[in-house]
Amino acid sequence: MTGRSLVIVGAGPRGTGLLERIAANAPELYAGPGLDIHLVDPYPPGPGRIWRTAQSPLLWMNSHAEDITMFTDETVDLAGPVRPGPTLHEWAGIDGSAFAGRRLQGAYLRWVYDRAVAALPPDVTVHHHPRRALRVDGPREGRQRVWLEGRPRPLLADAVVLTLGHLDAEPDDEQRELARYAREHGLVHIPPDFTADTDLSGLRPGEPVLVRGFGLAFVDLMVLLTEGRGGRHDGDTYVPSGREPVLYVGSRRGVPYHSKIGYGLDGERPPLPRFLGPAEVEALLARPGGFDFRRDVWPLVAKELGFAHYHRLFTAHPRRTRIAWSTFEEKYAAAGPAERAALVESAVPDPADRFDPAALDRPLAGVRYGSHEELQEGMRAYIEHDLRRRHDPRHSPDLAVFLALLSVYGQLVRLGDVGPWWHGFFSYLASGPPGPRLRQMLALSRAGVLRFLGADMTVTAEHGVFRASGATVPGARVEARALVEARLPHPTVERTRDALLRELHADGAAVTPDGLLAVDPADGRVLDRAGRPHPRRFALGPHTDARGSGAFTRPRTGGPAFRQNDATARAALLLLRETARRTAA
Repeated sequence: MTGRSLVIVGAGPRGTGLLERIAANAPELYAGPGLDIHLVDPYPPGPGRIWRTAQSPLLWMNSHAEDITMFTDETVDLAGPVRPGPTLHEWAGIDGSAFAGRRLQGAYLRWVYDRAVAALPPDVTVHHHPRRALRVDGPREGRQRVWLEGRPRPLLADAVVLTLGHLDAEPDDEQRELARYAREHGLVHIPPDFTADTDLSGLRPGEPVLVRGFGLAFVDLMVLLTEGRGGRHDGDTYVPSGREPVLYVGSRRGVPYHSKIGYGLDGERPPLPRFLGPAEVEALLARPGGFDFRRDVWPLVAKELGFAHYHRLFTAHPRRTRIAWSTFEEKYAAAGPAERAALVESAVPDPADRFDPAALDRPLAGVRYGSHEELQEGMRAYIEHDLRRRHDPRHSPDLAVFLALLSVYGQLVRLGDVGPWWHGFFSYLASGPPGPRLRQMLALSRAGVLRFLGADMTVTAEHGVFRASGATVPGARVEARALVEARLPHPTVERTRDALLRELHADGAAVTPDGLLAVDPADGRVLDRAGRPHPRRFALGPHTDARGSGAFTRPRTGGPAFRQNDATARAALLLLRETARRTAA
């Protein structure tokens, strides 16, 4: 073989995005002789597992069609060329405000993949291997070997990039104990999983099911166990099929993720970043002994989010403020947390117009109801209020905070592993369900198919059943013979079911305290336990400490994942060019 070989393990949206960047950068950085790109994934290239077209048509995208793109624009900080392309709504010819089905998104991703392959130079050939990769070995300075399931001989690679996406995980101690108890007592226990892949047949009609988790995995579960079993929504009324179980749902917060915002932002946008930008990130990275997220980073994040909120309030809704924006901005910038609170109290008369991240994070903190029935009424009122607010432009500071969240996320990617709390907070505020899904929740609640359990939900296994309780209705408990953990597995390297990552870790790859694969933030090279980047191994995605906000993103928001894809593509192409030169010499 005279050409070079690149193996990409994972052909879903992240692998597709990397391939698009390889195609964009190859004319500048790689002139041959020849390049074989091997994509290793048992699922279809483009959509991969999560967005494959072979899934229920009832499952939707979680973003407006106009807010989904796989293509770079001038807002992305990259060294390679910008290659614009259509958003999902432009490609599909649908309403930009629509929430498309995931099968349509899968078709879009397949088209992006085909376009990326077609854009590669003529001497670059792509091979798809519909198998699982089991391990990578080989000398640091030499060709790598990628071993595939059911294939006796390895793929030889001058460089390997892991774009594995979301991973299955072995259960933790609590989940193992709950599973054991379920087996011994004839109960149903469904651990954290991808809901579209989960066998829900053990959840029987009419029976109570405890559900722990109130995010997007719950929304999918709710849909598959109601409409997926023949029920239907008639306006604001749910018409049951009689095959639904009764879902008792709770979580740490006890409320669903906030609804997607249903209006656009007119007028001046908040000038971001302001208090958490590249200079602040560099200062954090340069701290002797490192940084602590809560102590060192969160104050900057909170100040940035508050700045965006008040910029919008003062510039778009000045009648709800007492002083000029220029005066407020100057004082806000100079103030510490206590001084800012006093400033806001004096300048913003209505508490509903103030930014309170603690109240946003824990809306049921201190809230108590005397019975589960009172809780149901209270939760319906909470969801109705959230829907009204998130679709009312009079509350447009909420949209400004959303834009600040995107800005902050793009900066925090540079810091590496900042712990799970931030990602949960971001998802709760910025990645909630479409408004129609929350209206469906209300209809299901009124029909008695969905019951709320409140905040700080705990689950015990005793007396032959599962029992759930929470802080919102003190002393109340619900019993059931079925428990569903409605959340994705945490992508730790130690507990992943992915054999390749486990072998990589055993071979010396470094892992962060939160169990993520450590990579060089500059180009995604895998780090060893001494902090040295591997010259030929790269990794991108949620299993790494440089995880971005997603393999696709909103147009014109900087796309951290696009920046990462570009940096890794360029580093891999430069490596391939250098190995080709050495071989030729």
